[in-house]
Amino acid sequence: MPTDAAIFQGLSWNPAADVRQLVSYHFMVNALEAGTAVAVLAGAIGWFMVLRRQTFAGHTLSVIAFPGAAGASLAGLPLAFGYFGACAAGALALAGVSADRSGSNSRESAATGTVQAFALGLGFLFVGLYHGLLNGIDALLFGTFLGVSNDQVVTLVCVAAAALVLLAAAGRPLLFASLDGEVARAAGVPVRALSLGFLLLLGLAVGATSQITGALLVFALLVAPAAAAQQLTARPLAGLLLSVALGLVVTWLGLALAYFSIYPAGFFITSLAFAVYVAARLVRHARR
Repeated sequence: MPTDAAIFQGLSWNPAADVRQLVSYHFMVNALEAGTAVAVLAGAIGWFMVLRRQTFAGHTLSVIAFPGAAGASLAGLPLAFGYFGACAAGALALAGVSADRSGSNSRESAATGTVQAFALGLGFLFVGLYHGLLNGIDALLFGTFLGVSNDQVVTLVCVAAAALVLLAAAGRPLLFASLDGEVARAAGVPVRALSLGFLLLLGLAVGATSQITGALLVFALLVAPAAAAQQLTARPLAGLLLSVALGLVVTWLGLALAYFSIYPAGFFITSLAFAVYVAARLVRHARR
């Protein structure tokens, strides 16, 4: 955290002054821009992830992101390469262990859990083999908004834009296959290809989000806004937009609170995401 008193002044009773303080420093502007790209991507992909009941796969990919980042540090490569490379490989692995038409969901869950356990152990092995700082293991696990570079912002924006374009192109058949895979398959929709493609998009979303929330907390930003949106509306477009909006609010507030405190951004983002989901459940209960 910044230690200069001129930089770290703490929260005041003047929200406008607090916002001006946030955007007056380049590192914070970079963090907000990167967080915006991540929140939009996680909100859109997360909505489909929750709809398709693939939250366990999303959690597994978030665990796989940890050895990817640790391995990249060990090999002297950029962290982004490790995050995206490991998550893409993890998506292919999960697609390989997914149940086929005659498969069992229990076998799929067991195989997915095995991949997750192996990835977590591999990550701690890489940490043990690396004898340097490793960019801070806490940052890899729980996230940080410090040191977000201009190149990292550009990379995250490009990845988010490309993923969203692909999601929009496949949105209608993916929605059909997510709601009723058997009927979609009978109608000629390439369900298995869509499943693989979505897992790869989910891997991109996890790799991007991990760079802000950390590998172990990425799951909250992917699932909580989307789950809250689906509690509030069953309309696909409205739910998708609401998921993105909630993700943006959670990310912006989480980064701002982390700036004005000594605690990591991942803690605030996950806490706010959980609060949003609880509030959505209460609103749904009140409606009933």
